[in-house]
Amino acid sequence: MRRLLKYLKPYRLFVLSIIVLLFVQANADLSLPDYMSRIVNVGIQQGGVEEAVPQAMRPRTLERLSLFLTEEEAADLRAQYVLVDTSSPDYDALVRKYPALAREPVYVLRPADPTAVARLQTAVARAMVLVMGIEQIQAHPEQAGTLMPGMGGFDLSKLPPGTDLFALLARMPAGQRTGILEAIDRRFDALGGEKALLQAAARAVRAEYEALGMDLLRIQNAYLLRIGGLMLLFTLLAATMAVVVGFLAARTAAGLARDLRHLFFEKVMAFSGAELDRFSTASLITRSTNDITQIQMVMVFVLRMVFFAPLMGIGAILRAAAKSPSMMWIIALGVLVLVGLIAAVFSITLPRFKIIQSLIDRLNQVARENLTGMMVVRAFNRQEYEKRRFDQANRDLTGTFLFVNRVAVVMMPVTMLLMNGLTVLILWVGAHQVAQATMRIGDMIAFLQYAMQVFFSFAMISILFAMLPRVDVAANRIADVLETDVSIQDSETPISFPEPFTPTVEFRGVSFRYPGAEEDVLRDINFTIRAGETVGVIGTTGSGKSTLINLLPRFYDVTEGEIRIGGVDIRQVRLKDLRGRIGYVPQQSHLFSGTIASNLRFADEDAPEERLMKALEVAQAHDIILSRTGDDGRSPLEAEVAQHGANFSGGQRQRLTIARALVKQPSIYIFDDCFSSLDYRTDRQLRRALREYVGDSTVIIVSQRVATIKDADWILVLDEGRIVGQGTHAELMATCDIYREIALSQLKAVAQN
Repeated sequence: MRRLLKYLKPYRLFVLSIIVLLFVQANADLSLPDYMSRIVNVGIQQGGVEEAVPQAMRPRTLERLSLFLTEEEAADLRAQYVLVDTSSPDYDALVRKYPALAREPVYVLRPADPTAVARLQTAVARAMVLVMGIEQIQAHPEQAGTLMPGMGGFDLSKLPPGTDLFALLARMPAGQRTGILEAIDRRFDALGGEKALLQAAARAVRAEYEALGMDLLRIQNAYLLRIGGLMLLFTLLAATMAVVVGFLAARTAAGLARDLRHLFFEKVMAFSGAELDRFSTASLITRSTNDITQIQMVMVFVLRMVFFAPLMGIGAILRAAAKSPSMMWIIALGVLVLVGLIAAVFSITLPRFKIIQSLIDRLNQVARENLTGMMVVRAFNRQEYEKRRFDQANRDLTGTFLFVNRVAVVMMPVTMLLMNGLTVLILWVGAHQVAQATMRIGDMIAFLQYAMQVFFSFAMISILFAMLPRVDVAANRIADVLETDVSIQDSETPISFPEPFTPTVEFRGVSFRYPGAEEDVLRDINFTIRAGETVGVIGTTGSGKSTLINLLPRFYDVTEGEIRIGGVDIRQVRLKDLRGRIGYVPQQSHLFSGTIASNLRFADEDAPEERLMKALEVAQAHDIILSRTGDDGRSPLEAEVAQHGANFSGGQRQRLTIARALVKQPSIYIFDDCFSSLDYRTDRQLRRALREYVGDSTVIIVSQRVATIKDADWILVLDEGRIVGQGTHAELMATCDIYREIALSQLKAVAQN
């Protein structure tokens, strides 16, 4: 997959945007459990009271708090409040909020400095708890030992009834009051430290608000609505980020797939015969379709999860540790089990993923061979054999897929079982800590949610690891094609053909060997074709005729020697210029789906209809268009051509491909044994018309028929990759044994028929 990352450069802005948006989404998702914890801890358990420093208090409460504060703390606390009475300018507004103001003055918190309030939190919280406890003891003396045991060595149960404890404490030495504070600290340290102290202080503040006549339900509802609104806002933010990220990821993946298909096709179009011999057609089709589709699908998941999952996992671990460090071992245990499961699945499935793509290639190859060779299969009654061959390839692929999917499908139920087990374990351990007052219920709920987020992150990473092996194989197969060096390319310093162009062809000491072969196919080929000549090439089967012809358009490059056209080495001119001078008709006639006109204009898209009709006439193909009419009364040239020209006979396809080359009107014509499907009469008529049509162009005709080439200006005879004869028909009959043997065998065959 790393080999294809460079093709993501055009989308780096999208990728950067995705990373930023995922960071925002992760933070929004991670904030939700904390807000849920606050709703439970503060909104429900504390009635919406957040701070230990009250918003307002009665004067006597402030005096009583001062008993348990240092002089500096007491002065600092008083500085944060203003005394409001009936003479205050904002009395009418405040009395509705604090009804007790109608009976007595009330201290109201100034628009506070947050740092000052935070500085006083712990001291005021401890004092509030003591004041509330003492007030409860005065109301219920019999519960003194239960409500505030110890009191720093001061036994409240032995005091006479009706004793004013606050007056008593005011007369008590400061050191003894300090002992009471230390006893309170020790008690809350055992219950959970400052968090437990602040929770107890919130209940004391709530009691003070009740004494002031404040609407406690309104306070609670206001807090719940505020925190709930923030939760809804962050949820909408996370959802929006997820939608935008999904859109950008889909655009990026689709764009990457489009670019890869374009580059892949462009690369394959530049392949020479050597590269096409390396990659089979079935494999190239699979790579350009199935493999790129796999990359596109996984890329969407990768862009959404490869950054998001680690952000969520790390963030959730840090926040879970802040909520309850003592339970982090549960998360560590779950992650270790999950990582072990991922490693096991990865080690089992990776070898199988590596062979899946080759099995798909094999299946496509068998299907393609049967579809293209259907008539041959039927002619030899091999349907059952081919069915078994396809079924075997299909079973091999299906079996491998089933094995991989069976292993992968185990991941989900095992992961869910592990998640549920962790949930039960967290609730069991957390319940004990809540019962011991070392953890708050909201914190336990938040820890559970963070644990699930950690596990979800690792589960997504596990799915990613399960997908990566196969897509890595697919990506490497695509990269293998894209990184293949094309052996035939334009020269770094190309030159142009001289004008006016003279279509001469010269082979100088040419030898050729196919890539990977041990022996040369052509050896020391030397000949010259003058402009305007018609030359025939004949030889035994496998003598190298087609190979010789394929060197002219540079489908392959010579191993030794050089080929000159117009006096210029063809390796020094641009491929486009070279092939623009050549009209090539291959052995296997190939038509493209479309119309007759579109196939003929494949040679020259601007060719007028008159030229098309003339080319058809010369190619003896006029009877084809006369027998067909276009749809809706259109020109016969608009008659439909099926894929590969399947709605035409072999001879009709050959004549149409010949007409296509004639439309181009090149300087050099190459006919590679393309008259083989024509009867002798049509062959003779076509060659006669061709001689008049080509004018001064050079014509090279490769044929197995002596009758097709005997009227050529001269004939080249090949045998086992060497030239064994050159000359006219009459000269070769007298001097070349191989040519004479071929000619006499064909004459005997004609005589016998």
